[in-house]
Amino acid sequence: MSSPEEFHAWDVRESGPADARRRVLLLPGGMCSTAFYDDMTAAPALASAPVRLVAVTLPGHAGTVPPRDLAMENYAALLGAFAAQRGCEVVVGHSLGANVALEMAAAGHFTGPLVLLSPTFSRTDEPKALGVADRLGRLPGIGALTWPALMKVLPRLMAAGLPAARREALVAEFRKNDPAFCRREIRHYFDYLDRHGSLVSRLRASGAPAWVVRGDHDEIGLTAEERAALDDSPHVTMVTVPGAGHLVMVDQPAPVAELVARVALG
Repeated sequence: MSSPEEFHAWDVRESGPADARRRVLLLPGGMCSTAFYDDMTAAPALASAPVRLVAVTLPGHAGTVPPRDLAMENYAALLGAFAAQRGCEVVVGHSLGANVALEMAAAGHFTGPLVLLSPTFSRTDEPKALGVADRLGRLPGIGALTWPALMKVLPRLMAAGLPAARREALVAEFRKNDPAFCRREIRHYFDYLDRHGSLVSRLRASGAPAWVVRGDHDEIGLTAEERAALDDSPHVTMVTVPGAGHLVMVDQPAPVAELVARVALG
């Protein structure tokens, strides 16, 4: 595990007053960097709030240096230690970052509120294409060829769903990813989902106050059983953002910023 002294080598971007009374950790999604939070952090509700925002790229993603252990449990421990060192009292995570945030709470590495932007609760929630890529990636020979080919296609597919003003910058960040790392990371991620079956019970059992935020046309699924269990939890608040897909904080940064500010200052 990385020591606190090693955190200085991570890709960290801070904004907001240095003496703010509240500090919020922002975890981007898989293969994404801190740049994916730029629109949200610049939105009026956060730009003018007495909140220090600490965004950190998950180590190994977007061309950063990976940890030796790619297990989700290790990521949760690493980011829990980072949050404690930086004094962060709220964690906002998107996609894979949301799952890391969930595991931070479930494993006892973090005890504050969570804002989970489009998390995945089970393997069935993920697009089938990603599951196919994972299965192919595990095969001898062909596995080593799958991800380099996929990483040539994914940026183009991703670009189609991005706002024109942000398309070039965010696709450039996505292109920084190492295919070999992505292949190994996705394997660990699906292994984690398979170990738990569904993460809804894990979130509920953590007792963490959590806001689960999804766009109204989110590409990540949510089964009826998962939705019912989340709705039934006294600690979970479900939020649907109109006009947003999976990259909810890019598609509709203003309402997401308002929610984060409300949670941070509430």
